[in-house]
Amino acid sequence: MKPHCLLNTVVSVAFTAFVLLLGPLQAHAADPLPSWNEGEAKASIIAFVEQVTDTQSAAFVPAAQRIATFDNDGTLWVEQPMYTQLAFALDRVKALAPQRPEWKTQEPFAALLKGDTKGALAGGMEAVAKVLMATHAGMTTDEFDAIVSDWITTARHPVSGRPYTEMVYQPMLEVLDYLRANEFKVFIVSGGGIEFMRPWTEAVYGIPPEQVVGSSIETQFELRDGKGVLVRQPKVGFVDDKEGKPVAINLHIGQRPIAAFGNSDGDLQMLQYTMSGDGARFALYVHHTDAEREWAYDRESHVGKFDKGLDEAKAKGWTVVDMKSDWKTIYPPVK
Repeated sequence: MKPHCLLNTVVSVAFTAFVLLLGPLQAHAADPLPSWNEGEAKASIIAFVEQVTDTQSAAFVPAAQRIATFDNDGTLWVEQPMYTQLAFALDRVKALAPQRPEWKTQEPFAALLKGDTKGALAGGMEAVAKVLMATHAGMTTDEFDAIVSDWITTARHPVSGRPYTEMVYQPMLEVLDYLRANEFKVFIVSGGGIEFMRPWTEAVYGIPPEQVVGSSIETQFELRDGKGVLVRQPKVGFVDDKEGKPVAINLHIGQRPIAAFGNSDGDLQMLQYTMSGDGARFALYVHHTDAEREWAYDRESHVGKFDKGLDEAKAKGWTVVDMKSDWKTIYPPVK
């Protein structure tokens, strides 16, 4: 064989090997959801996004209308063994106790100060409301922002010992990134306090404060030393849960989402509202089924109850993520 023919053959073989090697690498690099196992849940997300972003598709949706809403607790981050905001409130009770000596004999505060959280919360929502109003009101919005910011940087989850900001779901972070890469505008629509979430959602999720919708307490404008401030009042303003979620979406966002993500019955009406619109629609529920890596709970849980929503999702063919089988990993790597 002539030298130049041999050289051409070698180059051709090398190029072919390179292409064969590059193909799988490119496919892997292009995977928008690497923490998801292959299956119906992952495929449904990708199929929906491709469908509404393809200009040749009959289901194409202009970028300005690509609105996606996400619940927070149990959908983007952990909600067991108790809601994170409740953990914040309990820590605030301890911090404020020296200024409130009467709490030593007042319930539910007396029980909390003795370390009896279960006993304190046996009073149900009335007890929770007392704790929240006592710990979330009486300061300006700027002061509350600073309190939350300080707490979220130091507080640790009682089971894992990790910061709450690391107790977020890596697969869902990838969904957020994937949607944004395809010109979706993503919002948090949560039953949690709007001003509890806003100080940290941008750093954790990449979601700025103006794209956070949540429950609120009443605020009142005051002039203090010539400076206008908003003072948080001990009165519930709006509860962004269940039927409240579609109302809040209309009020804060002004558009019906084309995609909604939740994990509990508290999110059902948001998903129903989303799926009631025209054109391509997508609804996804995260089902907590992994007792080893996270928690397993649904119909009987006192936190994140998933009963009516599970039935409706199955009946209507909405995507239900089986955390145990659909997710390769739960949390981001330890920093």
